[in-house]
Amino acid sequence: MRIKEYLADRIKLFIFYIVLMGVISAVMYLNGTIKISLGNIIYINSLGLTLFLLYLLYEYLPLKKYYGSISCLSKYKATEIINNLPKAKSHEQALWTKLLIRIDKEHGQRFQKLKEEKRESSEFVTTWVHEVKTPIAVSRLLIENSRDKFDSETLRSIEEEVDKIDNFVEKALYYSKIDDFSKDYFVTENNIEQIVKGVVKKNAKTFINKRITIKLMNLDVSISTDKKWLMFIIDQVLANALKYTDEGGKIIVSTETNSKEDVLIIEDNGIGIKEEDMKRVFDRGFTGYNGRNEYKSTGMGLYLAKKLAVKLGHDITVESVYGRYTRVKIRFPKLMDYFNVT
Repeated sequence: MRIKEYLADRIKLFIFYIVLMGVISAVMYLNGTIKISLGNIIYINSLGLTLFLLYLLYEYLPLKKYYGSISCLSKYKATEIINNLPKAKSHEQALWTKLLIRIDKEHGQRFQKLKEEKRESSEFVTTWVHEVKTPIAVSRLLIENSRDKFDSETLRSIEEEVDKIDNFVEKALYYSKIDDFSKDYFVTENNIEQIVKGVVKKNAKTFINKRITIKLMNLDVSISTDKKWLMFIIDQVLANALKYTDEGGKIIVSTETNSKEDVLIIEDNGIGIKEEDMKRVFDRGFTGYNGRNEYKSTGMGLYLAKKLAVKLGHDITVESVYGRYTRVKIRFPKLMDYFNVT
């Protein structure tokens, strides 16, 4: 900070000092009861001006050093500036330093969040590409081996692989919309039974191929939700139930209602989930013991279902006993303010 800049910042103080000394001098000169000569008044003003200038010099020198240190921060990297801030010399400087530290902290948190989201997106795309290549390769192999004649079994197999590709593409689509969710949802009153039946119909081939029976109970319940997003959530849960239930198994879909919430329950008698995996079933990319050892899994289905459910104001919980059953509950709280959805 140059002296010229410092004095310009103190212009109001100079004006105040001149007015103050002018008033004091006028009072002393015009006061008839006290005889003060003009020379004494000039002496008092000179002394006052000297002390005033000494005060300004005393204030200016530390400020010059402080602002000089601030100017030198331009030599540092952006990530090093906060750690090299000069020590505050006044309450005002302390407040500015505290504000800068807070801004830097929030900026760092936002940057870390963006970095994590980018990493997640990159990992998802990589996983998705590998997964979608498998049914494509299988379809090509089926076509190569059946060039002369396509029987019904071959066509059915190709159709299954195409359905897998469609499922992977759908997951990628919904994943890409998570951050802009608030721009693409419309909450209305919907009947759970109609939504569930639509999802069951979509997975009808899997039910038939694996000879899995499904039982629908007490589903005539109305809830406030976005139909499209809820169908995707239920589809992910039901697809998991079908994947981890052996041939000839059974899936039961029902609801429970109380004063606080409506609960959709999807229960299967499949292989269940190991206890050590229960806390991580909704983690992104987590496949668990079952996914790693017995079934091909991306670990994205329940992750997306949970994230979208929370954004809709719902929730998902899982109960399971390994080797016996898995019970997934989608909870719909009543009196929900959906305008707060982000």
